[in-house]
Amino acid sequence: MSPTTRVDAPRTQKNEKNGKGVITDLQHLMTESLNEASHGLDTKSALEVARIINHEDMKIANAIKKALPEIATVIDTVARCLRDGGRLLYVGAGSSGRIAALDASECPPTYSTSPQTVQYIMAGGPKALASAAEVNEDSRELGQRDIARRRPTRKDIVIGVSASGRTPYVVAAVEYARRCGAKTAGVTCNYNSELTTVAEVTIVAEVGPEVVSGSTRMKAGTAQKMILNMITTGAMTRLGYVYENLMVNVHMKNSKLVERAIHILMLACNVDRNVAVRTIRVAGKSLPIALVMLKANVDKPEAMRRLAQADGNVRRAIEDTVMEL
Repeated sequence: MSPTTRVDAPRTQKNEKNGKGVITDLQHLMTESLNEASHGLDTKSALEVARIINHEDMKIANAIKKALPEIATVIDTVARCLRDGGRLLYVGAGSSGRIAALDASECPPTYSTSPQTVQYIMAGGPKALASAAEVNEDSRELGQRDIARRRPTRKDIVIGVSASGRTPYVVAAVEYARRCGAKTAGVTCNYNSELTTVAEVTIVAEVGPEVVSGSTRMKAGTAQKMILNMITTGAMTRLGYVYENLMVNVHMKNSKLVERAIHILMLACNVDRNVAVRTIRVAGKSLPIALVMLKANVDKPEAMRRLAQADGNVRRAIEDTVMEL
């Protein structure tokens, strides 16, 4: 093979954590490889295209299963940070950043958390959610600048989300946050990526080549969405914002959510609708207060005292025990 046609070995740098080579060339990443299963995709019928995508999507859950120990570690770290008054700060670019932004924006309506509790930092800013601004992801300086504006501290955890694991914006932001003393984690779909060299814990879901080569909004994006769902759902559950498997911290801002709260209270406390409606009204439209009132058979002030003492953990407020994580 002549020098002009040979395939170069992946360019690597040493990973100080494990001594293995860190792949730095994009074309050598697993997420950028050609997928033989989708060869000739442009010649297939609509049903064949759907079948190929569906077959590849079936691999996602198994890839995530291998990373469950790391996911559990991040869940507990996030829960501890939030309990102690810290924040979860996601950092991402492109599809990964949009997925992180979605997860962050869904925490307040789901768990009644403050918008400051779970935040996202997106290459290109909020405008990049609706329009392409991917040029910003190549800038380490912008990554450092944007995370610096949030002033990360030892109370916070910063999670970099990058399918490739090499996005300069994300890597630099996580690196900066770690220097500030913040807890750090990474979510990626490639082993031995640059993100693993800067994050304390790295969650890797190696989903393999995409059906459309390099289109990491597909399997990689789905894997990242599933992982971020696990992290915030797990952390909020550990904090006691879920009782049994019921979403008891729901914020009643519209008629649908009011009905959901009534239904949850009926299920959790085995009461009829009239009792549920009356208790929610007395509780000032607070489902956690209403739940503690009924389950512990206490009045509103006592329910509020218990919730405050338990840092909002509903089960511990009902049992009147000290919260531990």
